[in-house]
Amino acid sequence: QVQLVESGGGLVQAGGSLTLSCAASGRTVSRYAMGWFRQAPGKEREFVAAINRSPGNTYYSDSVKGRFTISRDNAKNTVSLQMNSLKLEDTAVYYCAARDATPLLSAYPSHYDYWGQGTEVTVSS
Repeated sequence: QVQLVESGGGLVQAGGSLTLSCAASGRTVSRYAMGWFRQAPGKEREFVAAINRSPGNTYYSDSVKGRFTISRDNAKNTVSLQMNSLKLEDTAVYYCAARDATPLLSAYPSHYDYWGQGTEVTVSS
């Protein structure tokens, strides 16, 4: 199985940018469809973005489309989430997830098999 570790979270002002990284170990990330989710205090975990195995098609939630970019670097065994034009409502713990045995993208947390521990993003005014 694969282990996932997120990094890159922090405090940023509204309108700023952050790049989150998800490092995989145990297995190559290229075999998985990958997703980013987030969970704000008191709210359910919600889909942010996903990228499939090949050819790297992407899928975004409406709330981040045009501002966030998901990408993968199979050579480095990482998946990244570039976040631009951050808003207060982007404040959340962000999780990386891997979906095994299928090339299909999904926005449902239950479809993902492996999760990281999360990295916190706080957007201030």
